[in-house]
Parts: sequence; structure tokens; C-alpha cells
Amino acid sequence: MNALPAKSGSSTPIEPLLKMRSVRKSFGATAALAGVDLTVQPGEVRALIGENGAGKSTLMKILAGAIPSDAGEMTLLGAPFRPNGPFSARRAGIAMIYQELNIAPDLTVAENIELGIERHTLGWLRPRDSRKRIEDALALLHRSDLRPDVRVSTLPPAARQLIEIARALVQDAKVLVMDEPTSSLGAEDVDHLFGVIDGLRNKGIGIVYISHFLEEIRQIADTFTVLRDGVVTSEGRVAEVTLDALITAMIGRPLEELFPQVEHERGEPILEVSKLSGEPLPKGASFTLHRGEILGISGLVGSGRTELLRTVFGLSPTKSGTIRVKGNSEVRTTPHRSLSLGIGLASEDRKEEGLALERTVTENTTLSRLRGLHSWGVLHRRKERRTVSALIERIGIKVQNPDQETSALSGGNQQKVALARLLHHDVDVFLLDEPTRGIDVGSKAQIYRWIGDLAADGKAVLIVSSSNQELLGVCDRIAVMHRGRLGPLRPAEDWDEHSLTLSAVGGAGAIE
Repeated sequence: MNALPAKSGSSTPIEPLLKMRSVRKSFGATAALAGVDLTVQPGEVRALIGENGAGKSTLMKILAGAIPSDAGEMTLLGAPFRPNGPFSARRAGIAMIYQELNIAPDLTVAENIELGIERHTLGWLRPRDSRKRIEDALALLHRSDLRPDVRVSTLPPAARQLIEIARALVQDAKVLVMDEPTSSLGAEDVDHLFGVIDGLRNKGIGIVYISHFLEEIRQIADTFTVLRDGVVTSEGRVAEVTLDALITAMIGRPLEELFPQVEHERGEPILEVSKLSGEPLPKGASFTLHRGEILGISGLVGSGRTELLRTVFGLSPTKSGTIRVKGNSEVRTTPHRSLSLGIGLASEDRKEEGLALERTVTENTTLSRLRGLHSWGVLHRRKERRTVSALIERIGIKVQNPDQETSALSGGNQQKVALARLLHHDVDVFLLDEPTRGIDVGSKAQIYRWIGDLAADGKAVLIVSSSNQELLGVCDRIAVMHRGRLGPLRPAEDWDEHSLTLSAVGGAGAIE
């Protein structure tokens, strides 16, 4: 790929910050990378795009020193670069911000920013020097309001994301890798993050930007590289490529329909929630979910959407209100009680709540329901594997075999494992909190069709999503949450992205 133009007044090309050439990596018989090239110029935002399992994370882990390559070479500022571990890469100027943030919530902002790179003399910390460079980094991010002594557990996701970036600035990063940086952010925070990225670009920092939001990539990135099955299938300037061309390069075929329409018919009420209040959210939420129906909840991060699902499922305590399931008498739910009633939850936080990552795909899938898979206390492993293999094929999970450790899968495929468990449990009500977060566009279409099939089978689905486009494309009715209050459910065709955003920001239509 051609280098970015030279700066004004210069006739020679800019020396690339980073070059990766013919990088290869295999795990057993599986070739994760088959000779990948990647170049990043000073002040360039390069989007790294591909389906889950395409090799993006493997390539960046090699750059960050987390794993070694099998072959290939790298140069940083023109010098050979081969880190012998993450600390070596960080000292050289490579900063990696993973999708699952590496934040210690019980430490302060300052302690998180300097973790592992503390300034000291003969083992004695120099807090005055440390505080100055931390304050300078936060000021550069336009977040001087973030006090260094505040405990991180008290901060929202957007602020935690900026702490990771501040850590990169403090360590004088030359190349910053951002993996799905907006997956936990609302629209306002995304705009602020993009402003921060522009500031870093102006400082000459090179950025590798990984995201499944293609419209977002068109807004912030200069160039792109597409990976598919460990091979570069396309690269160039973002301004010179169409969305359809990017999708085709990612999945190997044109994506005819992102939101497949599966016919389904609304049936009897199955979940009735009346004036439900939690601690502290939601506040007086009421709605009715029917069999064969897909409901969506929009709103800003922190508006109470997740809290509503957690309260219905029983993960968060109920302060007041009632929940009626399948016409039965009112119940106070617990997770065990909810599952027994046929209600399942897919948490937005798959790392901490949704999965046991150290366990296999098979174990995670059957964890909540072993009925029919054992006799007299003896688990039938062969039957269990057959059951899980059928679910892997149904949802399209990319896995070597059912006994592979779940932590070895990409984030999107981990999410599919969490959804497979709900299918195996055969629940009637699916509470899905950000079901396509971190999932590529091809897999999203698969998930949307799966949701439509559930409704066609008489299941009921309640979706919380930060993507209004997703809600409009999938749901039958949509409501907006604002400051803990749930607005009225309206047919999806009565909404558009503008009206959903307006209601989320201003509370228009919210129940008073």
C-alpha cells in the first residue's frame, strides 16, 4: 500500500512508524496468520477489519509481545522490532487497549495509569513526578476533571476507557492499538473519543483501530486493512472504498441482507412487568412481552437498560413492583427461579458474568442444564458432545472442537457460546443485553436471523442495544429508557434513529 503523503514542504515519503511483513502464526494445525503485512504511518489511523477469528487479535498480540510469531519480521521507527514480552513492547512504544479493559477497579486513577511503569529512585516512588505526568495526560484528553485519587470502581465505562488511553500517553506510546474502543460507550462518549483520537493523530501517534462498526470506521480511519482467514484480502484508503466492498472483502461474498426478515406472529402474553423498581434502577418500569414478539430497549449508557433486565431476571434486587410469568401468580425472581420459569439472560459482560472462560465450549453450553445428559449421576460425554456440536453448527461458532477452552475463542464466538447455552436450556423468554457487541457484520446477520427464528417458534425476545439501527432492523416494538424510566412501547416503524436518540437524550415520551 502507498504511504500517506509527505508533510507540506517535504518531497520524501514519511518513514513508517511500524512495518509488519509476512507475519505467520499457527496453533497446531490451524494457521491463524498466513503471511500478513501491515504498515502504520505517523499520525495515521489504520482500521483493521475482519470477521471474528480472522486473525486480527493474533496479529495485535504478536505486536504487543503477548505471543511470538512463527515467521516474519517487524520494524518500529525503521529499527528491527521483536519484543520478548508485553513489557518489552510497552517500553518500545507499543500500547494495547483491549476490548475487555485491563483495569484494576479497586485502585485509583493514578495507580491504574502508572501500573507497571511507576517512576522511582532506588525503589522509592516519586509521587510528585508521577502526579504531574498523569495530570498532563488527562489534560491532553480534556479530562482534567478526573481526579487521580478517585477509585476506578466509581467511574463509568467511558471514563475507564480514557484511563487506558492516558496510560498509553504516560508511557510515551508511538503506536496505539484500540480493540473495539466504543463497544461500551454511548453516542456522546464516542464523539468525545473521536476528538481524542484526532488529537493523538495530530501528535504523530500511529493508531491501529479495530472495530466491527463500519460506519464508525468511515468516520475516523484514514486507511484500512481487511483480514479473512489469516490473509489480507483488501487494503487502501477508507475514502475510496464502499461499505459493500468492505463487507465483501470481510466475508468473501456480498451481504445481501443485514437484517433478515423472518415472519413471526405475536401470541399470548408471557412476561408482564408492572411498576418495577430496583435499587437504584429501574424506576416504575412496565411492559408486556408476548410469545412470538421481539421487543427492543434503547437509551444512553447508564439509563437503566441493563438494570431492568437484571432486575427482571433476579440478578439485582427488586424494590417494588410485580413480575408475572406465563400468567402465573406474581413472583419475586432469582436467577434459579427465572431459569425454572423459562427466562434466560445473556449478560453484556460475558467475561465476568456470561461465561466460565477457563472451561470448555461444551461445559459452558450445558452448564445450566444437564437434564437428559446423565443417568444415575453419570454424565454421558458422547451425548453431551453431540448436543453441543449441533448447537455450534446452528449458531455458526468458529471452534476447533467442542472441547476447546472458551478463552481461546474470539470475543464474538464467546458471545455465541453464551447464546448457545440459552438455546440448550430451552428457555421461552430471551433477555439479550447487547447480543451483537464485538461481533462482525456477517455473524450479526446470523444472530439476527436466529432471533427471528426464535420469534417464529413462539419464543419471546427482549433486546437491549446501543445500536438504534439494530433495534429498528430487528424489533417489532421499541421503548426508550431515560434516567431509569421506561417510555411507552411503540411499533418500530413509528421510530427512526433521530427520534430514538432525541428520546434517549431528552426523555421525550418517557413515563413521568
